[in-house]
Amino acid sequence: SVVSESTTLEDFEKSKAPLLDYLANAGCLRPMRSIGDRDLLVHDIVMFQVIYRVQCPFQRYSVGCFLKSRHPDSFCPLFCFEPSPLTADLMDDLFSIHLSPEGSNKRVEEGPSKLQKILAFATGASVVSPIGFSRSPSIQFIHRGDDDFSCTLMFPMANTCVNCIMLPLHVSYLLFKEKFDFALGNTYGSSFYLCC
Repeated sequence: SVVSESTTLEDFEKSKAPLLDYLANAGCLRPMRSIGDRDLLVHDIVMFQVIYRVQCPFQRYSVGCFLKSRHPDSFCPLFCFEPSPLTADLMDDLFSIHLSPEGSNKRVEEGPSKLQKILAFATGASVVSPIGFSRSPSIQFIHRGDDDFSCTLMFPMANTCVNCIMLPLHVSYLLFKEKFDFALGNTYGSSFYLCC
């Protein structure tokens, strides 16, 4: 507005001086020979502010609208949150395991011996062989009302022929842990294994 209110060429040059960087960025560097050039500069500034400055973002927006009309679901993940289903891999990535100090009795209970028992329960092997397993170990769930639920007395079962643990769903974690620990500690020669 100071530029447009200049009445002499000297006032015009003074009002333009603090804006030189802006004018250079806007591409408004026309030579000013008379006070009449003031209106041309004001026109250039208005064109830059109103049209040219927003032209690129508008074009990008137009391209985005065009793409959205042809592929309406492609932008949804960018702007709309949709919870993904929980998977074992996702849960594994979410949690970090905090073990007790190495060498402590608690660490012995938390460590490899418990994991070896779980592996042995599911596969019959206490270590992973160099060639792995012909069938990847898996977990299935036993629901109330399933035939297997009542006959197991709610204990986990395993089928070592297909490397599978079948876990009954309990109403509390403590009950599940109690039944699972009992099954792990009493698997050799017991009925917790299913035969092939």
